[in-house]
Amino acid sequence: MMQDETTTNDTPAAEPAGGALQENSAATAAGGNRRKTRSGMVVSNKMDKTAVVTVDRRVQHAKYKKFLTRRTRYKVHDERNECQIGDRVLITESRPLSRDKRWRLTKVLERAKV
Repeated sequence: MMQDETTTNDTPAAEPAGGALQENSAATAAGGNRRKTRSGMVVSNKMDKTAVVTVDRRVQHAKYKKFLTRRTRYKVHDERNECQIGDRVLITESRPLSRDKRWRLTKVLERAKV
Protein backbone atom coordinates (compact mmCIF):
# COMPACT_ATOMS: atom_id res chain seq x y z
CA MET A 1 0.00 0.00 0.00
CA MET A 2 1.32 3.41 -0.91
CA GLN A 3 0.61 6.59 1.01
CA ASP A 4 -0.90 9.57 -0.66
CA GLU A 5 1.43 12.59 -0.86
CA THR A 6 -1.41 14.91 0.11
CA THR A 7 -1.84 13.26 3.51
CA THR A 8 -0.96 15.61 6.38
CA ASN A 9 0.23 14.81 9.84
CA ASP A 10 -2.31 15.95 12.45
CA THR A 11 0.19 16.05 15.32
CA PRO A 12 0.96 19.56 16.58
CA ALA A 13 4.26 21.05 15.52
CA ALA A 14 6.99 21.58 18.11
CA GLU A 15 7.31 25.08 19.55
CA PRO A 16 9.88 27.23 17.81
CA ALA A 17 13.13 27.92 19.59
CA GLY A 18 12.06 31.54 20.07
CA GLY A 19 9.29 30.51 22.46
CA ALA A 20 11.75 28.71 24.73
CA LEU A 21 14.10 31.69 24.57
CA GLN A 22 11.38 34.04 25.79
CA GLU A 23 10.66 31.76 28.76
CA ASN A 24 14.35 31.80 29.78
CA SER A 25 14.57 35.57 29.58
CA ALA A 26 11.44 35.85 31.74
CA ALA A 27 13.07 33.62 34.38
CA THR A 28 16.17 35.78 34.32
CA ALA A 29 14.11 38.96 34.71
CA ALA A 30 12.32 37.39 37.69
CA GLY A 31 15.65 37.02 39.51
CA GLY A 32 16.82 33.60 38.36
CA ASN A 33 20.42 34.78 37.94
CA ARG A 34 21.52 35.88 41.41
CA ARG A 35 25.03 37.18 42.01
CA LYS A 36 27.07 35.82 44.89
CA THR A 37 27.93 38.10 47.77
CA ARG A 38 30.58 37.68 50.45
CA SER A 39 31.68 39.70 53.44
CA GLY A 40 35.31 39.89 54.42
CA MET A 41 38.20 41.94 55.73
CA VAL A 42 40.38 44.24 53.62
CA VAL A 43 44.01 43.14 53.91
CA SER A 44 45.59 45.31 51.21
CA ASN A 45 44.72 48.51 49.33
CA LYS A 46 48.06 49.37 47.74
CA MET A 47 46.82 49.00 44.16
CA ASP A 48 44.87 51.73 42.38
CA LYS A 49 41.10 51.00 42.41
CA THR A 50 41.75 47.49 43.75
CA ALA A 51 41.62 46.01 47.23
CA VAL A 52 42.42 42.51 48.45
CA VAL A 53 39.68 41.08 50.66
CA THR A 54 40.07 37.94 52.76
CA VAL A 55 36.91 35.89 53.30
CA ASP A 56 36.93 33.29 56.07
CA ARG A 57 34.64 30.26 56.03
CA ARG A 58 34.27 27.39 58.47
CA VAL A 59 34.26 23.84 57.09
CA GLN A 60 34.04 20.55 58.92
CA HIS A 61 36.70 17.91 58.29
CA ALA A 62 35.10 14.88 56.65
CA LYS A 63 36.82 12.24 58.80
CA TYR A 64 37.69 13.94 62.08
CA LYS A 65 34.68 16.31 62.27
CA LYS A 66 36.89 19.16 63.47
CA PHE A 67 35.95 22.62 62.22
CA LEU A 68 38.65 24.32 60.17
CA THR A 69 38.94 27.92 58.99
CA ARG A 70 39.55 28.29 55.28
CA ARG A 71 40.58 31.66 53.83
CA THR A 72 40.08 32.90 50.30
CA ARG A 73 41.61 36.11 48.99
CA TYR A 74 39.64 38.04 46.39
CA LYS A 75 40.83 41.02 44.37
CA VAL A 76 37.98 43.53 44.48
CA HIS A 77 37.28 46.55 42.28
CA ASP A 78 37.13 49.66 44.48
CA GLU A 79 36.26 52.52 42.11
CA ARG A 80 36.68 55.37 44.64
CA ASN A 81 39.58 53.89 46.64
CA GLU A 82 37.46 54.08 49.79
CA CYS A 83 38.66 50.83 51.43
CA GLN A 84 41.21 50.96 54.23
CA ILE A 85 43.11 48.03 55.70
CA GLY A 86 41.00 46.43 58.42
CA ASP A 87 37.60 47.47 57.03
CA ARG A 88 34.82 44.86 56.94
CA VAL A 89 33.24 45.03 53.46
CA LEU A 90 30.51 43.43 51.39
CA ILE A 91 31.57 42.32 47.88
CA THR A 92 29.50 41.12 44.92
CA GLU A 93 30.41 38.88 42.02
CA SER A 94 30.75 40.64 38.65
CA ARG A 95 32.03 40.14 35.15
CA PRO A 96 35.81 39.76 34.77
CA LEU A 97 37.41 43.18 35.17
CA SER A 98 41.03 42.04 34.78
CA ARG A 99 42.98 38.80 34.94
CA ASP A 100 42.31 38.39 38.67
CA LYS A 101 39.43 40.77 39.48
CA ARG A 102 35.94 39.25 39.39
CA TRP A 103 34.37 41.02 42.39
CA ARG A 104 33.13 44.57 43.09
CA LEU A 105 32.92 46.46 46.34
CA THR A 106 29.25 46.81 47.32
CA LYS A 107 29.59 48.70 50.59
CA VAL A 108 31.77 49.17 53.62
CA LEU A 109 30.04 47.47 56.55
CA GLU A 110 32.40 48.56 59.31
CA ARG A 111 35.36 50.92 59.33
CA ALA A 112 38.70 49.86 60.82
CA LYS A 113 39.36 50.95 64.35
CA VAL A 114 42.18 53.50 64.46
